[in-house]
Amino acid sequence: MTGIASEGVLIWMFAGLVGLMLTGLPLAFVLGGLAILFTVLLWDPAALTITVLQIFDTMRSDSLMSIPLYVMMASVLQRSGIIESLYKAMELWFNRLPGGLAIGTVIICTIMAAMTGIVGAAVAAMGILALPSMLKRGYDQRLALGTICAGGTLGILIPPSVVTIVYAVTAQVSIGQMFIGGIIPGLLLAGLYVAYIIIRSLIDPSIAPRDPSPVAWGARIRSLRALILPFLIIIGVLGSIYAGIATPTEAAAVGVAGAVISAAVERRLSLAMLSGAGMDTIKVTAMILWITMGAKAFVAIFTGTGGADFLLEFIRDLDANRWLVLAAMMGVLVFLGLFLDEIGIILLCVPVFLPVIQLLDFDPLWFGILFMVSAQTAYISPPFGYTLFYLKGTLPPDIGMGTVYRGIIPFVLLQLVGLGLCAAFPELVLWLPKLMVAG
Repeated sequence: MTGIASEGVLIWMFAGLVGLMLTGLPLAFVLGGLAILFTVLLWDPAALTITVLQIFDTMRSDSLMSIPLYVMMASVLQRSGIIESLYKAMELWFNRLPGGLAIGTVIICTIMAAMTGIVGAAVAAMGILALPSMLKRGYDQRLALGTICAGGTLGILIPPSVVTIVYAVTAQVSIGQMFIGGIIPGLLLAGLYVAYIIIRSLIDPSIAPRDPSPVAWGARIRSLRALILPFLIIIGVLGSIYAGIATPTEAAAVGVAGAVISAAVERRLSLAMLSGAGMDTIKVTAMILWITMGAKAFVAIFTGTGGADFLLEFIRDLDANRWLVLAAMMGVLVFLGLFLDEIGIILLCVPVFLPVIQLLDFDPLWFGILFMVSAQTAYISPPFGYTLFYLKGTLPPDIGMGTVYRGIIPFVLLQLVGLGLCAAFPELVLWLPKLMVAG
């Protein structure tokens, strides 16, 4: 393909992608359909063998085996009653602090992220448990909604994140190092949320009234029992990876076993519960794999027709500062997040962006975490951020989406601050992975 032909293919493929997505068709079928169409038009029907090989390559991926295990763990934990016990404990410990219930919600979301790695689980659970409690105490609706949306997205970054697995497999980087690299940035973002809540509550106490009723220390101490099972699961999953005892896939199996044991301890384990968790796992895993197969076929035809080479030549000839190119990429990711889910963004953008990152001599692992923070920002960005609509299903009738949009804007700005800090100080991302390798 000539440069002009490659440019034309680039334009037509992405024009077709945007046009078909606007029709509301599922992303997997849009990507797969375009891959087949352009393969036939540009080459020959016999070249569809490429698509078949891409599908088989996905089906044989050992790394993707961990996805159904982590989804199963998340579903069992969501049904086990652990989250309800955690929230009750947070209420007892933080009810008298400025913005205490909102702070407790962020902490629970952080713990849930470290247990499950599934965004929808945290947002739905906190929408059901935390939102009514905060509204009953007189919390400002926008603060309550923004806290739940932002806290719930920490599962994208904090391990064990299913999204991180998809990124690592696509970028061909270590899943374990990506997991460890996301810990400090995830905790940094959670800390930014908590700091904002405290400052806002001190400036205007009316938005987060404190509970004047005292709580006995004995009740607080007893409530800490709710933390035992979650921390054992976190230690079992992340500790086994960090110590080099287990691969991420093997650690996922440890997590499933821990989730089942936790459900038994909470007396929630039943055949019906396991059956429901199994169906959830099948649905989520099937969705991810269909999108993966469609995206790999799409990227294969894009690369094969010279689209990737054209993009690299364009960047090389641009003669722009590499940091400006990186900022432009982050902007593209946030923009795409208004229309696509994070799995689709990864599978579409990583094969295109990664050669550019290598050309500009940036660390691929560091870029991967920046990619995750950008995806997390996109997930809560109005008007189409996925988390906003996860929360919509739990809203009382008197709260509209406009209130959700206004509530999330300060947290979007905090996300951008966190992204800037991780970009300006790479050691925030790279220190723990280097320590892991050294150990």
